[in-house]
Amino acid sequence: MDLFDHQAAESIDIQGPLAERMRPHGLADLFGQDAVTGPGSLIRHAIENDRIFSMILWGPPGCGKTTLARIIARETRSYFTHFSAVLSGVKQIREVIDEAKKQRQFQRKRTILFVDEIHRFNKAQQDAFLHHVESGLITLIGATTENPSFEVISPLLSRCRVVTLNLLDGDAVGRVLDRAMEDDRVGLGDLNLSLADDAREHLIHISSGDARSALNSLEVAATLALAESPPKTGTRRAVTLDYVERALQKKALLYDKGGDEHFNLISAFHKSLRGSNPDAALYWLARMLEAGEDALYVARRMVRFASEDVGNADPFALRLALGAMESFRFLGHPEGDLALAQAAVYLATAPKSNSVYKAWSTVKKVVREKGALPVPLHIRNAPTGLMKDLGYGKGYRYAHDFKDGYVGQEYLPDAIAGNLFYFPTDRGYEKMIAGRLNHWRTVKEKTREKDGG
Repeated sequence: MDLFDHQAAESIDIQGPLAERMRPHGLADLFGQDAVTGPGSLIRHAIENDRIFSMILWGPPGCGKTTLARIIARETRSYFTHFSAVLSGVKQIREVIDEAKKQRQFQRKRTILFVDEIHRFNKAQQDAFLHHVESGLITLIGATTENPSFEVISPLLSRCRVVTLNLLDGDAVGRVLDRAMEDDRVGLGDLNLSLADDAREHLIHISSGDARSALNSLEVAATLALAESPPKTGTRRAVTLDYVERALQKKALLYDKGGDEHFNLISAFHKSLRGSNPDAALYWLARMLEAGEDALYVARRMVRFASEDVGNADPFALRLALGAMESFRFLGHPEGDLALAQAAVYLATAPKSNSVYKAWSTVKKVVREKGALPVPLHIRNAPTGLMKDLGYGKGYRYAHDFKDGYVGQEYLPDAIAGNLFYFPTDRGYEKMIAGRLNHWRTVKEKTREKDGG
């Protein structure tokens, strides 16, 4: 357990890892989280007015959770204590509470308790803090890579605001690298180094939004360059792509996440899935992941594919794609890659249907062309007597009162009554849907004829 106040937090170990030395000391240097910490944001307002609230910082590794907690400690008039959910137990919790009482009584300070990896807290540990968070004795700031609604007990979660931090984009990681190269106090600025453009891009791609990972790799590459690159008068030693590849022990493949090759590869992957070719799908998936593509971007594309190209031919495909994405969030590289590969093979070999996609596209077009058509009276809500007198709900037929739980009445506005949008295929589960739907539509047509429609 590490107990310190916000003034003690100013010290920097200049011999420590580059990623630790380059931790931002203020919100201005925290890149990629403008929605949470930018001008007018809730957290910036809370810091500027010294009115910090209990919160759970939820986000992927290397996005700035611990850094933000330290900035809050540094820029507020609070006593700050760092508590490890892994290494500390109930005894240390009591020490935190006792110290918080002393700080309130003798120093007139409130205590901010930062709990890293709060998802590792067991229920007893969380219960031990609950009363003191509720009473205001401590302000809790937890950090987690896991969904707090699953890992934090409801009473504690209800007393904290969940703040979601985003995966850093390429621009934010690039700015972190540039800052490290330029800073001559705690960075690499005094080593007469330059970072080649292709090396910088590869570091950005391979870090997958993790600033800590990018800085660790940069530090190793810079060490190799200093050891092997002979100094030349009047020039900087270059940290080249070769040094970065050796530091990462991974070759940079031809790939530009913002250019043609990015779109070419994701297109090849998507078309291989649609073409029911699992071998090609696995190849293009591996190409993208090895080149440093954002794995969650690929996972999102598979989730979209499950609805667009598989649809109701295999409704389980959507669940599997979502499960693969969540598995990757939980495991990360390289363990989580296998879940993505499993989903890719399943999607490629699943029966295909774009019937829902076509139906949705057609319906949106009708809505735009026809405007806000009135809801038919018989399916309107009628909570009051006046509405009933106006005909709201009149003639509505309750489906459960009819054979097979179906009644052939119209649910579309009069102007488009009888229109059909969804036409299921005869592939996979959709074949069963088609049979059921055809029967219902026949019943509905007979009902309309009987009613004189």
